[in-house]
Amino acid sequence: METSTDYDELGTRLHQFKNKGRNATEQTRRRKEFHVKLRKAKKDDQILERRHVQTLQEEPTSSPQPQQYPLQEILAGVNSENREDQFLATQAVRKILSRDNQPPIDRIISAGLIQKFVSFLGLFECPPIQFEAAWVLTNIASGNPAQMNAVVVGGGIPGFIRLASSSYLKIREQAIWALGSIAGDGPDCRDLVIKHGGHGFVVALVESPDLSTFPLAFIRNITWTLSNLCRHTDRPPPLEAVKRMLPALVRLLHHNDKEVLSGACWAVSYLTSGSNERIEVVVQTGLVPRLVQLLSCGEHSILAPALRSLGNIVTGTNEQTQCVLNAGALAVFPALLCHRKSNIQKEAAWAVSNITSGKATQIQEVIDAGLIPLLVQILQQADYKTQLEAVWAVINLTKVGTLNQVSYLYRCNVLGPLFNLLTVKDDTIILIILEAISNILQMAESVGEGEKVCLMIEKLGDLEKIEALQFHSNESVYKYSNTIIDRFFSGQNEDEFGIPEANPDHCVFHAPDNQSTFQF
Repeated sequence: METSTDYDELGTRLHQFKNKGRNATEQTRRRKEFHVKLRKAKKDDQILERRHVQTLQEEPTSSPQPQQYPLQEILAGVNSENREDQFLATQAVRKILSRDNQPPIDRIISAGLIQKFVSFLGLFECPPIQFEAAWVLTNIASGNPAQMNAVVVGGGIPGFIRLASSSYLKIREQAIWALGSIAGDGPDCRDLVIKHGGHGFVVALVESPDLSTFPLAFIRNITWTLSNLCRHTDRPPPLEAVKRMLPALVRLLHHNDKEVLSGACWAVSYLTSGSNERIEVVVQTGLVPRLVQLLSCGEHSILAPALRSLGNIVTGTNEQTQCVLNAGALAVFPALLCHRKSNIQKEAAWAVSNITSGKATQIQEVIDAGLIPLLVQILQQADYKTQLEAVWAVINLTKVGTLNQVSYLYRCNVLGPLFNLLTVKDDTIILIILEAISNILQMAESVGEGEKVCLMIEKLGDLEKIEALQFHSNESVYKYSNTIIDRFFSGQNEDEFGIPEANPDHCVFHAPDNQSTFQF
């Protein structure tokens, strides 16, 4: 992390006390020893900076090793009673950990320095040491889980949270970065940060009257940490903490920076991936219309998490799904289902599949938005994972939809692509497709159009694809295919066969009074 002008201001504080009570000769000797090392390190830094701006043709094949600071001298400096020595030693450790490709984090931990650096976080009379110590601990916490745990066990979390009261922005930013790293490690560490009130520290910054007074990098850092505090959906954060963080996320969703928007959307996606109760807490904040707006932003890093968030919401209750529909989301879905990126297509088809599992009125909104022909197109030519989501959208419609809605699905030529997918290797998907085909045939039969549809299937050669499944290795597949053939293509009485009518627990198809309106 780069220092800034307010770090120079921190340095002026050190001069207020650093020479008090020191012998001039001893003071000069110690200062020379450390400054010789720091000058060498600075020279190495300058060399590295020059190399970073060289062209590839001029880039040397090797780089000088960073300055090595003897551990014993670092230990002496850190354990000194003199603030200047503590500062220089801590800064030396920070430089070692920041510049090495394989920083000696374990050596620093083994030397017992964690607790000392944590204690330095409380030196509010010496901001430069606080800053360097926070930076060191952040680098250690960004290591492997064992190294991060050493910071936690050493009291790093409450130490960083105490820095919330610092008057220096850079110190607060360093603390936020550290808390974000710890929270991102797993649900246990995240909950520890929350238990100590770390989420309140971060939220309070977002609640500042004017966010524009903060540097953009600082706001991005806040957003990243909030996102980590919402992560780990297998064990979601405490609900009270979620309620505390949501207003901050709502505010960040109206920021104009794409990195901030992306981070806030991912945070919302984590919070909406749980139970209906948790989805409701998010919906009640009123952020759904803003998520729908962001679907049209054109920036993939924002679109993906915004779509995932809305997709999560429509897995909830019918009322929660209706909230998304009322916000106008379906108007954007034609573009999403035709998106150049397959993962956006897949997420959009997944969302539609959850909408078509809702109420018939919601299915009608999908139809009115012109999405059914696009789903058929996906069944014909999209990548396999996206096709599977479209299959789910179709089967749900055939279970929940009205007679006219299933008729419309048929008239969009859905059967051909469904028959073509019967060759997939996934037995579960084959069974789902067979169920969708059976549902459509039953609806056609219920209005006297069954024979017409069956003849069309035979004419197109699709019956052979079901017949081939009679020799399938999966017992359920060949039994279902046999039943469909016997039920619809043998000319025998339908009561003799085992395909049930539509399950009333899942759907009720109402034939219209004038059945001529039902057209296959």
